[in-house]
Amino acid sequence: MITLYPGGAYLVNGTQLIPDGADQEALLKQAAGEVVSKEAAAKNTIAYGILEAHNTSDNMSKLKIKFDKLTSHDITFVGIIQTCRASGIEKFPIPYVLTNCHNSLCAVGGTINEDDHVYGLTAAKRYGGMYVPPHQAVIHQFAREMLAGGGKMILGSDSHTRYGALGTMAMGEGGPELVKQLLSRTYDINMPGVVAIYLKGKPEKGVGPQDVALAIIGKVFGNGYVNNKVMEFVGPGVANLSADFRIGVDVMTTETTCLSSIWKTDDTIKEFYDIHRRPEEYKELNPGAVAYYDGVVEVDLSEIKPMIAMPFHPSNTYTIEEVNANLGDILSDVEKRALVSLDGAVDYSLMDKVRNGRLYVEQGIIAGCAGGGFENICDARDILKGANIGADEFTLSVYPASTPIFMELAKNGVIADLLGTGAVVKTAFCGPCFGAGDTPANNALSIRHTTRNFPNREGSKLQSGQISSVALMDARSIAATAANKGYLTPATDMVDVDYTKPKYYFDKTIYDNRVFDSKGVADESVEIKFGPNIKDWPEMSALPENMVLKVVSEIHDPVTTTDELIPSGETSSYRSNPLGLAEFALSRKDPAYVGRAKEVQKAQRAVEADQCPVSVLPELKPVMDTIKANFDVNRKVLGFGSTIFAVKPGDGSAREQAASCQKVLGGWANIANEYATKRYRSNLINWGMLPFLIDGEDLPFTNGDYLFIPQIKKAIEDKLTDITAYVVKDGEMKEFTLKMGELTDDERTIILKGCLINYYRG
Repeated sequence: MITLYPGGAYLVNGTQLIPDGADQEALLKQAAGEVVSKEAAAKNTIAYGILEAHNTSDNMSKLKIKFDKLTSHDITFVGIIQTCRASGIEKFPIPYVLTNCHNSLCAVGGTINEDDHVYGLTAAKRYGGMYVPPHQAVIHQFAREMLAGGGKMILGSDSHTRYGALGTMAMGEGGPELVKQLLSRTYDINMPGVVAIYLKGKPEKGVGPQDVALAIIGKVFGNGYVNNKVMEFVGPGVANLSADFRIGVDVMTTETTCLSSIWKTDDTIKEFYDIHRRPEEYKELNPGAVAYYDGVVEVDLSEIKPMIAMPFHPSNTYTIEEVNANLGDILSDVEKRALVSLDGAVDYSLMDKVRNGRLYVEQGIIAGCAGGGFENICDARDILKGANIGADEFTLSVYPASTPIFMELAKNGVIADLLGTGAVVKTAFCGPCFGAGDTPANNALSIRHTTRNFPNREGSKLQSGQISSVALMDARSIAATAANKGYLTPATDMVDVDYTKPKYYFDKTIYDNRVFDSKGVADESVEIKFGPNIKDWPEMSALPENMVLKVVSEIHDPVTTTDELIPSGETSSYRSNPLGLAEFALSRKDPAYVGRAKEVQKAQRAVEADQCPVSVLPELKPVMDTIKANFDVNRKVLGFGSTIFAVKPGDGSAREQAASCQKVLGGWANIANEYATKRYRSNLINWGMLPFLIDGEDLPFTNGDYLFIPQIKKAIEDKLTDITAYVVKDGEMKEFTLKMGELTDDERTIILKGCLINYYRG
């Protein structure tokens, strides 16, 4: 079904793979007529060509990328623009689109969500952007319909910014990276590795894009095969997939922890641009005659079966057939994993979902950037035609990803057919993907064609004793399950379904009538409207010469998601209020974290006011006595703050608040064995936090310990990679080593200044 190559491989004429091995040169000469070096052939990937075209440096090993367009949604754009305002922005220098698809439910949190929307509209007018009102489109569908272009690059502040199937290399990063682009700076990275996703064969009837995506994620997430690399989709199997199918696979590449994705393009993608009345944006993209890839994921589409990602991660994958055949073993295993993910905070059970030997689920959702596409919903209708979802616990909700899709589904009768089955059809909204819509009952199981199934992604609250869970599936198998009244069913079992495949007609009239487009013209006469929840970022200190850190949280889960660092769901309403949101930091993982961090922050506040830190935090006295007995320091050359340890933090969302909430609570650093994603590490750096690394989980410190890091400022200035630190405890100082991964000169300066805002202020 899926094979991972142990090394790299040449791709000749887009069809023949020649993997690394003893006879590689001979095979290459036979296939291509010549031997091309790996270094030269690596320049023939699609990814290399696009990156080269957008690189502003003279060094392809050290890229300085300028993007063509930017996009954000209403959870992130307020913080981004506030940072830009603090840095003196006068105009958006490139097209910047503000969509409103996350905080669309304006009753949540009173007026504050709609206040953010008004802020966004006035900011788009003042600085020359585009504003998409709530319920018109989810961020990524609007980008596909109106922004993508062959050979272009788009940067977004949502982690699922992926338009590779349309020939656009797109990346999801934390807000500060968009700020850099808006202030005419660059996105600085080392040249990433490029991994070929070689598709062959054709999916069988009933298999959808989520099935292919989950199969790939299950193979590559745990071993980091594509981590921070570009996934390049090639091979003869690409031609056997529709545009919607490719898009559905592509958007899920984020869950592999890759950096970005790109696909070869053809007449199918040309037709997509023609349908959306932007034929000039199509560009044929293919690798060169001889291209070299750093790795290969070979996917036989004909062998992919309907898949399910069981709670609580998209990589926890099985075929639906496996689950149905081994219910007891698999459900028991998921329950055991849940003990780690949920920290035993609630009673959690899946075994009670087994009814008459079959798995019963209480809810189905087809929604968002992954599930809400035209083809997914039409195929779901075809499966459900003549059936109904029944009058028991099971419910089905369908969210078309944009109003143009909704309009076409209404015109061709799909909406009416779905409503007739008992399903509910709703407007474009990302809520079911992050825990702000369709929250099921306590201990219920929801199957969703959305992007993620982390804990709390369905809206439950562990701290209130509430837990439900999500399994990810394709829309077709969700529809098959709905047709069987909630009993888990793969779509391939529905052998008599006639998939009608109606043609899609794009009507952008609603966008013409409702979307504000400044055409890039700024209007400085417009006053930005602020709601009472929209707050400026607090002042942040520069990096001190020496640092005293208290470990205030210690997390030993194999992976810590950004959802666990700062929860999604209803807390999203507070993302325009840095201090208000910070109250929720680690609330579902370590509820004591905020209080501990605030206590330590008192010491730093005292130093900033030229007061004695011990006077506000008496527990510091023995720590300082020990430090002063060994080092000649005083409060004028000391900084005080908090840090957390996590094995592998930062999987999941691009949300910068996972880092900024720690910073506004006095966080100076994270300590980790590794960072799950580049974007989380970048967020730490952009908020002036040190992304320390430490070898092994046998730590020299524990939660509550104080650490002393002498001459940390000089260590950053001198580009040290090994940094001496001490555990200060019981009158002793025990030395250990922290490591610092590669930092660019700009990143070092940002850390020294204390955060990106300070960096731009000068």
